[in-house]
Amino acid sequence: MSPPFRFIQFKGPEHQRGAIGLMAALTLGLVLLFMLLVVDSGRLYLEQRKLQRVADLAVLEAVSRGGSCTAGTAPTYANESATRNSFKPGATQKVNTTCGTLVTGSDNLRAFKLDSTKSDAIRVIATTTVPTSVAGGLWSFYSNGKFLINTPLTASAVGAIGGAPLARLTINSSLADINTANSALLNSLFGGLLGGNLSLSAVSWQGLAATNINLLSYLDQLAINVGATAGDYNQLLNSNLQVTQLLDAAIKVLEKNGGGVTVASKALTDIKLITSNTQVIKLGDVLNIKNGTPSAGLNTDIKAFNLLDGIVQVAGGKSAATATINTTIPLIGAATIYLKIIDPPQVSTTGNPALAKANPTGPNQIFVKTAQVQARIHLELAVVKALQPLTDALTSVLSTVLEVVKKLLGLNLIEVVKCVLSCETATLSIASALDVYVEAGSASAYVTDYSCASDGSKKLTVSATSSLATLTIGNAPVKGDFPELDADKKFIVAPVKLINMNVKTCYILGIACKTDEGKAGSFNLRARSTVSNPAGNIYYSATAANSTTLPNLNLPPYPQKLNNVDIIKSLSGLTGNIETSYTPPPGKTVTGDLLNAVNNLVTQLTGALTTALSSVLSPLLDPIVNTLLKSLGISLGNAEIGANLSCNAGGRAQLVL
Repeated sequence: MSPPFRFIQFKGPEHQRGAIGLMAALTLGLVLLFMLLVVDSGRLYLEQRKLQRVADLAVLEAVSRGGSCTAGTAPTYANESATRNSFKPGATQKVNTTCGTLVTGSDNLRAFKLDSTKSDAIRVIATTTVPTSVAGGLWSFYSNGKFLINTPLTASAVGAIGGAPLARLTINSSLADINTANSALLNSLFGGLLGGNLSLSAVSWQGLAATNINLLSYLDQLAINVGATAGDYNQLLNSNLQVTQLLDAAIKVLEKNGGGVTVASKALTDIKLITSNTQVIKLGDVLNIKNGTPSAGLNTDIKAFNLLDGIVQVAGGKSAATATINTTIPLIGAATIYLKIIDPPQVSTTGNPALAKANPTGPNQIFVKTAQVQARIHLELAVVKALQPLTDALTSVLSTVLEVVKKLLGLNLIEVVKCVLSCETATLSIASALDVYVEAGSASAYVTDYSCASDGSKKLTVSATSSLATLTIGNAPVKGDFPELDADKKFIVAPVKLINMNVKTCYILGIACKTDEGKAGSFNLRARSTVSNPAGNIYYSATAANSTTLPNLNLPPYPQKLNNVDIIKSLSGLTGNIETSYTPPPGKTVTGDLLNAVNNLVTQLTGALTTALSSVLSPLLDPIVNTLLKSLGISLGNAEIGANLSCNAGGRAQLVL
């Protein structure tokens, strides 16, 4: 029988006195323990975070400054950055800098591959030691039987410049020297292509040729003016825009950057006033910027003259306008120049050279070209009539001319004597004018290869073709400003009747004489010469120490000249291409001895004409026509292709691992 419970009694709360204090002490102990863990772990976390920041900043500086392990600059830049951030490399604090590349494994994860000869990516490992935490010390004590006083910390960072390389090509169309004489030609040229009258001074043209305009600022301003989506440059370039809108955006950018109205902005304003609002073009026909090009690739300068030149040429080509220029050539006399754009130019293009290298003529090609133009120069030949070689030749063949006239017209001896007694039987006269035609094809260039080495050097290979130009001398067209074209789209130029055989007919026994111009026929002239150079490569290269020969995109391009032949000076090479012929009067034929006499005349006169054309027309036409062609980017004597290359210019230095 169990004992009774009579002795068990509840005597009140005095049995629980002190329980709350015990629980409070235990709770406070736990709070202090967790607080110790939080503070101690937080200290380690902050130390690790501080170390990681040192590594991140060090690698970013080494990458952004173009550090190289081969040259020893990458470790130097990393150590300098760490020192500035209160982390002085030494026995305790260490910074290890290595170079290499980024590779992607089969798991599609990116990894750093060590290669001291390359600097595509740079890795910085920073190490230091800090006092061990309580938890870490206890863990090491129970695990290894030793209490570690210090704990090593390590932070690693891998950096590289993100984005693709960018290359830019330009065809130089700015004039090195603009004076009062050729500024008048430019006024007529640009005014004619825009359909108005322009009267800018030489100072205004010089201002346009010397002023740069930032392409990125220009596109942003244009987007604001036309209400386009900000940053959507591809849409902006492919939109149909008024020429006045394109000019207005350039004016506003120049005035903002120059702090007000400048010589260049004033010149563009005057040009805008003569431009019709109906002239619409695509800016992408002037500036070709490939899809995906980042804004960094647009942050570059272009000459205000080159931008204007491209816009005007495209506008003139779209409207099929003909620029008519009236001028005077010293010693020759009056000259009228007719010029029209057959195919507009592409003055600048920017894209990824890696994509262009894969397919140089494909959709990602980096390609520029000059305009294809046709020009006609109508010359009043006052000076040719007085040329000593030609007048001497005409005098020396008068006896032969007399023989030809007698046989052609069937004059008997008595009639000939009567005419000789009364007046000259025959004379020669030179045509009062002739026309020179210039057909200039496009000079073009495109990127075929590039390289960006780890040591900072870079190369760009460009395939370039000079302008194919045809020069023709002949008669004026029957109607219009230009003659008709043949199946190959070349001018059909008729020979000019350069020398007429005139006959003086005698009346009333020599008392009166009448001159019939060309009654005994004419000597005709037509000359044609084609000037071209075969395609060739232009090589650009630069080192890390000197990048002036292949600068980055934000710098002026480095130009190289093509070894072209000057089309106007090629007049001196027309000797074998001059066609001379004799046209007898209607109903007459040249046979037998008369044929030999005519052939002798043709031979003598051909030599005289060759000397006259080579020695006179070439040096006098050169400054006139070449000024016009240079202003259109068709500098046939020394065309220039400018190049820029920025390796990994699509982005900035960034952490990749």
